[in-house]
Amino acid sequence: MKKSKQVLGDPIVINGKKLSLSKAVKAGDYIFLTGQIPMIDGKVITEGNISYQTKIVLDQIGLTLKEFGCDYKDIVKSMVWLKSKDDFKEFDEVYKQYFPTEPPARSAVLNELLVDVKVEIEVIVYDGK
Repeated sequence: MKKSKQVLGDPIVINGKKLSLSKAVKAGDYIFLTGQIPMIDGKVITEGNISYQTKIVLDQIGLTLKEFGCDYKDIVKSMVWLKSKDDFKEFDEVYKQYFPTEPPARSAVLNELLVDVKVEIEVIVYDGK
């Protein structure tokens, strides 16, 4: 019998507007988190440097993982979008703090983000419990 996907988490709301995407989707033993931008209490954080924004994003990912019974060690792949390549070194310094050993596979690209932030991170989690 084919397993179906399962939508996880509450709808995402930014500045009071419900978005047309899922917080996360589970398919088999994998959980795919929607790309995270720096947000606190549903408000997009556009101020601050790349280190500050990266910490907010990674902390939010950690809270989402905990909500689904996972943590950073369960991340197998991360995709990173940066607004400026000049931010990569500072981004990476913060990122390394969250993955001091056995970091996930990672892609990082430059892109004009849809919101005026410096970073967006999306992760794939292995949840083979």
